[in-house]
Amino acid sequence: MSGRIDVSLLWRSALVQLIAVGVLFAILAILLPKSFFESWGWIAGPVAWMACAALTARVLRLPLWPTLLGALLAGIPDAICVVIGLHNVGDVIAIILFALWCGWMPNRYSVVAAA
Repeated sequence: MSGRIDVSLLWRSALVQLIAVGVLFAILAILLPKSFFESWGWIAGPVAWMACAALTARVLRLPLWPTLLGALLAGIPDAICVVIGLHNVGDVIAIILFALWCGWMPNRYSVVAAA
């Protein structure tokens, strides 16, 4: 453990989320036409991101709602990057922020539970 962040959990959550998003992206890219993403990407992307975060929470045994809150917050800079045409940069930022949240979260909730 490094300071207040569980570095092992940070890396594991980044890896699980990255794999989940990547696999889902590949499946959807194969099954759906590009026009779907142009028309519906504004909703499909965030729903997919949250679904992958729920999977990450399940795999790593993290509390669901706080994990989804972290995914929501990490998705805000991603949405801004999408609007300015830097979708891939936003994805990287979102994964990093989500992983930081996940690494920080258990320490926060163990302190609250102990109080």
